[in-house]
Amino acid sequence: MAELVDKTRQFVQDHVIPVEREVVVGGRVTDDALRLDLQKKAKEAGVFGPLSDPVYGGLGLDTRAQAEVLEAAGASLLGPLAVNAWAPDDGNIHLLAAVANPEQKQRYLAPLASGEVRSAIAMTEPAPGAGSDPRMLATVAEETDTGWVINGRKHFTTGAQGAAFTICVASTTDGPTMFLVDQDNPGLKVGRRMPTLDHTSAPGGHCEVEFTDCEVPESAILGAVGRGLDLAQVRLAPSRLVFCMNWLGLAVRAQQLTADHITGRYSFGVPISEHGLAQGLIADNEIDIAAARSLIRSTAATIDEHGAASSQARHEASITKTFVSEAVWRVLDRSVQLHGGLGVCEDYLVARFLVEARAFRIYEGPSEVLRWSIARRVLRGPR
Repeated sequence: MAELVDKTRQFVQDHVIPVEREVVVGGRVTDDALRLDLQKKAKEAGVFGPLSDPVYGGLGLDTRAQAEVLEAAGASLLGPLAVNAWAPDDGNIHLLAAVANPEQKQRYLAPLASGEVRSAIAMTEPAPGAGSDPRMLATVAEETDTGWVINGRKHFTTGAQGAAFTICVASTTDGPTMFLVDQDNPGLKVGRRMPTLDHTSAPGGHCEVEFTDCEVPESAILGAVGRGLDLAQVRLAPSRLVFCMNWLGLAVRAQQLTADHITGRYSFGVPISEHGLAQGLIADNEIDIAAARSLIRSTAATIDEHGAASSQARHEASITKTFVSEAVWRVLDRSVQLHGGLGVCEDYLVARFLVEARAFRIYEGPSEVLRWSIARRVLRGPR
């Protein structure tokens, strides 16, 4: 495992970080051409597919091993994308591997896990539809003689532009259900790409999507009718943890960039690194990084031992995602502060890191909703 981590770290240093600067500073667009080029190089380096089964060209790692590898990949904003471990494909790979039937795995999982295509998942809706509360789901799927017809509006559909297919969550008479919808379906329309803070790290953006008399066959059902929320739980814990693994890697890199900067930058006659207040911020960063890493690896072990859909795994993933998202933000904020005026200039990448990371405290569950969930489980007592 140490060798794979080292290979991943070297791959990111040699092939990803130079391109990252082109994207952040040079204005290059993170598109599918860039993704495919990076993933080709990742395959050549033997570091592609930490989330995928070897049958699809992946590395076949358990969650504990993923934690180490993805921290190394996460040193760059584009690292997780390069190794095929970035949202929403990371969660969709896990979901399809867990619940898709053989035909669906061949048609959807195989090209996704091998990096041939991208995917999207359409869950979140404009008000008054579903956001953090899935019970507010307004998109509806009605059964017909030949299959199903889906109608509804979604937004924040990550990766929708250029995706090969979308997993749509819609309400049926038996409850929320997941449907696999090919992107060339005439009833699916990808609209505006929403102008979000995080725009560097992923192709496809976060988009508005409409389903208008969108006809799909019975074979489009993922899992079973009415089990959409149960299947979402299968996806959530691993997806939340992958986010944590990736962003921890970026926090570690920001800490190193900051340490290097303040060691070489002088203020009041001495290096900034010799000022006690600066040392305190560096120490606080290191404490947050160590605590985040410990939580990630503990939750990874729980997923491996008890399953991603277990109540214990979901509870620990909620705790980990809440803490790590806020710890990463603190590390990046301190890093910007220690860079001084240069910290708000994107020539020094910590500025872009901070902006990109802000959404981490919202995506895959806002911290406030996760705290509510954590507290409810504690107050219910052992079950």
